Amino acid sequence: MLDAVDAALMRALQGDGRATFQALADGVGLSRTAVRARVRQLVHSGAIRIVGVLHAGVVGMEVLGHVSFHVSGPVGPLLEALGEREAVTFAAQSAGRFPAVAQVRVADDGALTKELTDLRSLEGVDGAEVFRANAVFKDAHSSVRELRDIELDALDWRLVRQLLKDGRASYADLARQVGLSQAAARSRVVRLLNSGVVHVTALVEPSAVGANEQLGFGLRCRGDAEALGSALANMARISFLASGFGRYDIIGTLTAPDRCQLVEALESVRSAPGVGYVETWEHLSVRKERRGGERPVEWITG
Repeated sequence: MLDAVDAALMRALQGDGRATFQALADGVGLSRTAVRARVRQLVHSGAIRIVGVLHAGVVGMEVLGHVSFHVSGPVGPLLEALGEREAVTFAAQSAGRFPAVAQVRVADDGALTKELTDLRSLEGVDGAEVFRANAVFKDAHSSVRELRDIELDALDWRLVRQLLKDGRASYADLARQVGLSQAAARSRVVRLLNSGVVHVTALVEPSAVGANEQLGFGLRCRGDAEALGSALANMARISFLASGFGRYDIIGTLTAPDRCQLVEALESVRSAPGVGYVETWEHLSVRKERRGGERPVEWITG
């Protein structure tokens, strides 16, 4: 069972997966040795994975769409088909007005239009309603950050590949893997991190932190959706939040350890100033989940 210190360490590693053990120790008030042991146990137990996650813009996935499906017949075959599509980053069977929901990430609106055409033609789909995200305010699985202009060469991409496999690889190991000096490897990694190309973070197994209940929601607002999104992002139970246009003004995800706390969180959303209509859907079974800009290492060809 995770305690408050473990939870604090996971939050710190989500913010900076390459934080030194000393910095982590200073943050939780334990010795460096004790913190090192706790982090290793969190990784060994599967509670967290510390990996590099590419910015969505780097991998050509700047446009995010949320799709709600009308389905005839069983949902399973549709979920199987969604799971095989490269553009689909999340797919789940859901309870509510729509029996299946999915998120897609593509390069631009033209690619989104093409992907939606293909999705509507899948067997069992009677129709699809779409939300096109404009701004992501919160994503518990990938830091919301700015991508700066940067030229990447073959050595940069080799370092990225290593960070995707092991976000906490030492500079000595990284240097050895790519054929650089330790100082040169460090300089390049810092540049990749500061530019937003890659973010090293702890991907948390939901069951390890008691996030047993998950609820998607879409809402329409009165007034400024961007201002409302910024305000809602401060709510602890919201793990994902984006504004945009289409069926909703804002979509998000709530997570909680039990149904009672999930209801409390939903009530907090409903009572926020500016919130109008709210629609919810429960994720009954997640078929596919690829977080943020996470991609298979083999996909990186540079």
